[in-house]
Amino acid sequence: MKKNILISGGSGFIGKHLTNLLIEKGFSVSILSRSDRKSTTDISYFKWDVLNLTIDEAAVLNADYVIHLAGENIAEKRWTAKRKAAIVDSRVQSIQLIYSVLKKSNKKLDAFVSASAVGIYGAVNGEEICTEETPPAHDFLGSTCQKWEGAIDFIENLHIRTVKIRTGLVLGKNDGFLKKLVPLFKYRLGSVLGSGKQYMPWIHVNDLCNVYLEAIVNKEMNGPYNAAINDNTNNAIFSKALARVLGYAIWLPNVPAFVLKLAMGEMSKIVLNGRRVSSEKLEKLGFQFQFTNLEQALRDCLMK
Repeated sequence: MKKNILISGGSGFIGKHLTNLLIEKGFSVSILSRSDRKSTTDISYFKWDVLNLTIDEAAVLNADYVIHLAGENIAEKRWTAKRKAAIVDSRVQSIQLIYSVLKKSNKKLDAFVSASAVGIYGAVNGEEICTEETPPAHDFLGSTCQKWEGAIDFIENLHIRTVKIRTGLVLGKNDGFLKKLVPLFKYRLGSVLGSGKQYMPWIHVNDLCNVYLEAIVNKEMNGPYNAAINDNTNNAIFSKALARVLGYAIWLPNVPAFVLKLAMGEMSKIVLNGRRVSSEKLEKLGFQFQFTNLEQALRDCLMK
């Protein structure tokens, strides 16, 4: 019988790619959805409502694995107090909802694999290369990721193998991080942001999906793993590579940091700051990234 993998956030950018990969690899897939959706031959849909703390418990009880991707987009709106609370709650309360079913039913999963982010190391600039042992930061990004991962620890306490995938900027066709950038760059209006020296750890969506697959099949995987290419890409390098792939050289001056702060408020830290991260822990398991060259990854996303 096929192993069943339950995905929260399965209808999102990463979730769609991951669902296709898991079906291709012979798993059955279930997806938690906020709306009523009709199940297909390949995918079973179950309803949940995180705000009202309701979930179709059969989704969890039928699962062998859970992959948790659900969470509000951190870069979609300005960080008002209300928005910050929604970002945190969407991550923490959704895990707590799944945990409540596991605890009540004494259900034993083969593994619980959750998204996290390299933002746990903070929105600051620096030359330090962050490993999974680097202490979390105390800014909004760092504290959000700590609460996120702290909720996962409750599932680990149920003696379930848990894996936390600390993800960098995800590159994919017509979605993810590139979705907002490409229209500007296509019209040759793209530019370097701020100093351009801020690091941008990135990963191709195909590689990220394979990291999740590895977390399912490799029983050695436990705890946090950085999922990003360690090639020292900063904003200037990224912006120039994106323009080059689209057939031109950047001609506009850098966008001043104060302009971005005025336009984005505190959320500007996402684009004005960045950390270097190491994926050595993941690679020591034998995992091999398909896309390690930024320009090659961008061409794959944009030229297909």
